Amino acid sequence: MGKGRTGVTYHNMKLKSLIPLYVLLLFYIPGVCGQDRFEMTVAQDGRGDFTTIQSAIDAAKAFPDMRVTIFIRNGIYREKVTVASCNTKLSLIGESAAGTVITWDDHFGKMDRGRNSTFYTWTLKVEADDFVAENLTIENSAGRVGQAVALHVEGDRCVFRNCLILGNQDTLYAAGNNSRQYFQNCTIEGTTDFIFGAATALFEGCTLRSKSDSYITAASTPKGTPFGYVFLRCRLTADEGVTAVHLGRPWRDFARTVFLGCEMGSHIVPEGWSNWSGTERDKTAFYAEYQNYGPGAATHDRIPWSHQLSRREARRYTPAKILAPRIPASPEETGWMEKVNR
Repeated sequence: MGKGRTGVTYHNMKLKSLIPLYVLLLFYIPGVCGQDRFEMTVAQDGRGDFTTIQSAIDAAKAFPDMRVTIFIRNGIYREKVTVASCNTKLSLIGESAAGTVITWDDHFGKMDRGRNSTFYTWTLKVEADDFVAENLTIENSAGRVGQAVALHVEGDRCVFRNCLILGNQDTLYAAGNNSRQYFQNCTIEGTTDFIFGAATALFEGCTLRSKSDSYITAASTPKGTPFGYVFLRCRLTADEGVTAVHLGRPWRDFARTVFLGCEMGSHIVPEGWSNWSGTERDKTAFYAEYQNYGPGAATHDRIPWSHQLSRREARRYTPAKILAPRIPASPEETGWMEKVNR
């Protein structure tokens, strides 16, 4: 009996000695008891929680129940940044649009990944749904060396406000067959096809700056999609010496692009649009305009397969309809429309 009691006592003492270690380990297991942070600050001078944007994103909770906001102080952040699909409900908020700069310099030739190298050249890639960016410069600084993406967006319900999206060829890849994206009061610049991809994207109050005689858009809208790229009350400008810019050309058969109430500079060519060379996409693409103004908005010499919308047709082009929630609408969908309409 004594030996048994001694054995039990020793066993109990051993268990008690392990309990503090167990508790200590429990608090160090990510996502178990640690305090999730929903607001973080990035500052290069060490006055924030992190000194790089990617490290802050990596520290964010995956698939959070509430929005995670990362405040970024002014500075030039030389980073290739990924917002992975698990980083839903993430906001990147810069201190100022011109002062908070994310920059990288990958380009087609540098990547050396074959014919699809373009799609690896991004500076900021957003794979997650419900992403928000405000007051940021997103730049590909490679220069005029071919395809070089600054912003690559695949997530659904993504919002960009007061951002500068800078580059040359293929600056903004608005991607994703089922992706809806909203750009408000942004400046987007580039040379050739500097807004391209399959997303449904609304650009409202944005400035589109052409840096060479080429094409602004190259949509690849999927067949059956009611809206592709819609530009509402935007301003089309160009660098000095740029005199022959097309509104767009169809990257894929059913490309859809519409400009409504936009100011068009004299750099926009009279024909307005162009077909993709060597294709018959002019038979299936939908390119249209409504009540644009400025020296580049005259319609009498537009290509015959483009459209001038009637007032009734133009009424369809509202944010609520272009970026319509799925039915039935989920709480995420409701929050998405609130961001767009605020």
